[in-house]
Amino acid sequence: MNPVSVALAQRDLAVRPGSGQSVPENSLARLRRGGAATIVRVLNLGDPAASRRLFDLGFVPGAHVECVRRAPLGDPAIYRVADYEIALRRAQAACIEIEGAR
Repeated sequence: MNPVSVALAQRDLAVRPGSGQSVPENSLARLRRGGAATIVRVLNLGDPAASRRLFDLGFVPGAHVECVRRAPLGDPAIYRVADYEIALRRAQAACIEIEGAR
């Protein structure tokens, strides 16, 4: 079973210790248009339902994600994950930690 399938089966959300309001420096919100990365984890930053929904939409650890385009003022942005496109506001994208941004 691949890591994405395992994560989906467990439906395990990462919770950042401490205040719970810190945003990772390498979040999806900072990915530039045309950039691609791999999701490391989905953080629970105050609204567990929103974090769970992101997870259910395919933003799971190990998934490949790319920034397709942004609105003129930068918010929201369109991301491609699991062969479909979804618009996320900057606050929602900040809950997704990524690595390998290019």
